[in-house]
Amino acid sequence: MTGKIIDGKARAAKLRADVAEIVAGFHKAAGFTPGLAVVLVGEDPASQVYVRNKGRETLASGMRSLEHRLPAKTAEAELLDLVARLNADDGVDGILVQLPLPGHISEPAVLAAIDPQKDVDGFHIVNVGRLSVGLDALVPCTPLGCTILAREAMSDLTGAEAVIVGRSNIVGKPMAQLLLKENCTVTVAHSRTRDLADVCRRADLLVAAVGRPEMIRGDWVRPGATVIDVGINRIPAPEKGEGKTRLVGDVAFAEAAEIAGAITPVPGGVGPMTIACLLANTVTAAAMRRGLEVPRF
Repeated sequence: MTGKIIDGKARAAKLRADVAEIVAGFHKAAGFTPGLAVVLVGEDPASQVYVRNKGRETLASGMRSLEHRLPAKTAEAELLDLVARLNADDGVDGILVQLPLPGHISEPAVLAAIDPQKDVDGFHIVNVGRLSVGLDALVPCTPLGCTILAREAMSDLTGAEAVIVGRSNIVGKPMAQLLLKENCTVTVAHSRTRDLADVCRRADLLVAAVGRPEMIRGDWVRPGATVIDVGINRIPAPEKGEGKTRLVGDVAFAEAAEIAGAITPVPGGVGPMTIACLLANTVTAAAMRRGLEVPRF
């Protein structure tokens, strides 16, 4: 059989439309427009693209986009001062400091300085802790997007056997917490898991977030399982010409698609959901800070 392709682009477009509707409602009922502040330190090309895309989508949703671009030589104290000012600015509902930061700046120190109520990346220890004990929290965007896609592909996640391959603080660990909230039975595996292929074959829902190109082979997938591939890896593509590359996930897509019930492609699967979930987190933060009804996505 051939698995259903989960269209992340289409789902992200719907989520962005939902966010825009909520933003319009905030403006009409409460007279305010949420604001998202994004801070970029240095000139990393990939980060510049991400920040530009985030700004464009923020404006398209009807929110205010506040970009702060600082030179790579910016001192840590100067960056922390900017974060403090954004924390104190009532017109800012979300703060995102684009990672990675230059080596002389402590990422943990900067992330810890962000007001947890404005931490739309979901990386602050307060939000991590709230998520771990089942309280409402701002959660990392990529795991949130994965959960939305999985929930819709499977209709009901209750009782599903979920295997997450990857244990990072950004994806693997918060993914586990989100799936526990969905009443899944969760296993967190990784590259050093014994008999990893057999562990993966148990999964009704398999989430690959290990960062290794096409590590998850087709015969690791349980027939009919839902596969969410978080990986984005660039590998050589000599068939396209000398020096050319292509993007692949952590799953051998062609093999897995013949066995899975549903599967996300790379690109076009999880990736588009990440920025859409950043917008969703911003309106969630805006509602929580003002005591308004918190939207559910």
